[in-house]
Amino acid sequence: MADDVRLPANAFRELAPGETYQPVVAPGAPVPEVTLRSIVQGVIWSVVFSAAATYIALKLGQGIESAIPISILAVGFSVLAVKALKRRGSSLLENVNVLAIGATSGIVAGGSVFTMPAVYILGLEGRSSYFQIFLVPLLGAVLGVFFLAPFRRYFVRDLHGKLPYPEARATTEILVAGDRGGRSAVVLSYSAVVAAAFDFIGPSMRGWAENFSTASIGFLEGFTGKVKAVFTMNTSAAVLGLGYIMGLDYAAIIMAGSMVSFFVLVPLFAYLGQWVPGAIAAGAVPLAQMPAEDIFFDYVRPIGIGGIFAAGIISILKMSPVIVQATRQAFGEVARLVSGKGAAREEVRTERALSMSAVLFGIVGTGLLIFLYFRFSVLAADPRATFLAALATAMTLIIAFLFAAVSAWAIAMISITPISGMTLTTLIVTAVVLSALGLSGEGGMLQVLLIGGVVCTALSMSGSLVTQYKIAYWLGATPRRVEIANLLGVVVASAATTAVILLMAKVYGFAPGPGHPHPLPAPQPNAMAAVLRGVMGTGGAPWFLYGIGGVFAVATEMCGVSGLAFALGMYLPMELNSPLVLGAAIGWFLKRSSRDETLAKARHEKGTLIASGFIAGGALVGVLAALLKFIEDSAGIVLVKDLTTVATLGIGTWLSAWGNWLGLATFLLLGAGVYWDAHREKVE
Repeated sequence: MADDVRLPANAFRELAPGETYQPVVAPGAPVPEVTLRSIVQGVIWSVVFSAAATYIALKLGQGIESAIPISILAVGFSVLAVKALKRRGSSLLENVNVLAIGATSGIVAGGSVFTMPAVYILGLEGRSSYFQIFLVPLLGAVLGVFFLAPFRRYFVRDLHGKLPYPEARATTEILVAGDRGGRSAVVLSYSAVVAAAFDFIGPSMRGWAENFSTASIGFLEGFTGKVKAVFTMNTSAAVLGLGYIMGLDYAAIIMAGSMVSFFVLVPLFAYLGQWVPGAIAAGAVPLAQMPAEDIFFDYVRPIGIGGIFAAGIISILKMSPVIVQATRQAFGEVARLVSGKGAAREEVRTERALSMSAVLFGIVGTGLLIFLYFRFSVLAADPRATFLAALATAMTLIIAFLFAAVSAWAIAMISITPISGMTLTTLIVTAVVLSALGLSGEGGMLQVLLIGGVVCTALSMSGSLVTQYKIAYWLGATPRRVEIANLLGVVVASAATTAVILLMAKVYGFAPGPGHPHPLPAPQPNAMAAVLRGVMGTGGAPWFLYGIGGVFAVATEMCGVSGLAFALGMYLPMELNSPLVLGAAIGWFLKRSSRDETLAKARHEKGTLIASGFIAGGALVGVLAALLKFIEDSAGIVLVKDLTTVATLGIGTWLSAWGNWLGLATFLLLGAGVYWDAHREKVE
């Protein structure tokens, strides 16, 4: 790629009447796209980031977008190929293909992790298998490709300049600036190493407390014990990086929701508990005797679930005009193709996509596979298996189609899609319907989870694919090759993600139990499990608490605040939300670190690279630690030393006593290091 390649001046603005957009690579240019090198590299990144995204989602309840780090690495390796191997570097469009294959990692991880671990939380693993869990994200991702394909022209061409596409724009800028991308790969690499070392010494070796808590401070013991107000903060580098990428606006909203939960609702429930002497829920202790953490999980968290559900409904209502318009356009294209009027449109390379006939065949074929999967897996022994499988398939297709447009719109606007809310909506709707038909218990819960997993992955794929469509549009890649690359990548990502889920389930678990005293938080799967236990189990659903959460979501939306972000903050533990604000604040200050806008932008972009490295490094070391622990448990050996057990010079005793403060100090020092390193950036 030439050094003078730039995006056209009209790439990010609306076009004037009669004006057209010409991509970076002209439609007739003989530039390679799909090569053996791009396929191999894309597959490698798909496996690596699938593992990272799966772990980070199970730990933090947040998915990670792999598009930006993969684009950086693709360009970086292209530069290295030229300098070290004396070979032609990858072309711009080859790197688009690398991205299309590799980015499926975050898609599949997001779809699988939000639902499939609930199989283990509900104790249903005996009714499932690796192959069964593997098929859920695979079928969902394929369905997401076919459902979004009819919307491609609407989102990338008809709405050109009307939607910001923040992630797509950032990724495109990285791919275009190839020489800068190679340097950026160095920053990403060393920050990943720093994060990996930090999170390995801390959480893995217990060099300091993984979560700082005011409950461990002596002079606050009376306050935390009586009032039940506790502040906690996770000290993971990965969480810090995630907060930086998220930005202060959303991090602040999420933290506000968390503060309402832990500083208002938990103390309020504790206060009201003095007039409720008995246990409210079966098997629970009286409310006044419960610690703050238990009050949150048993009574406040359902309020967050209700808020997420209501916010998902609101998102769909907001998107209804777009859904109608895009659907009308898709069927219009089918009609034109049938009449022969639309064939000429596909002659230009940059407009060549999967034909509408192929899309319709793909939807029908995938729907048939989903029906067979439902019919001969969970429902095989049910006398109404065929009817229930058909109903479940129809619900899956309808909900996934509606949510595909919602997800794409959300990504195009703010690069965040409400996966949790829409998946919870899916689970509640399908659980109520199937329960009304008599399908309950373990079989019913597993069936609902399978439906939710397929829908969740489909909408996740739709959100990611619309980003790739826009990148391809800006750069001049062939849409059909992007689509095929995604279909290839989801097979690899589904296999890798499923393997990591099974590993984490065996080593850490996702809910407290005899074999897993300190499980991974897995917040979304636990929410899914809680909903299913209530609707299809024997405990009954806390509908009143869900309703309170819905009121919070509506109220925040009326105030012009994202109801989904606020509800997510109410639902997630505070230790996962508070460090997001610190990471986001670092980014906010870097953006305003100089009156020279170019310099401030350069500093912030370097911080983005460091944060991306933190996410990747922290996630990968989490997977590594899980593997080491699995080997330790299997072989009966010690590979990772617990520093709190070191007797030399009283180190272990000191760490046990001061680990809480040491965790906070090292975490703040890490944040200061991010600011210092990014602030050193110069503008040439």
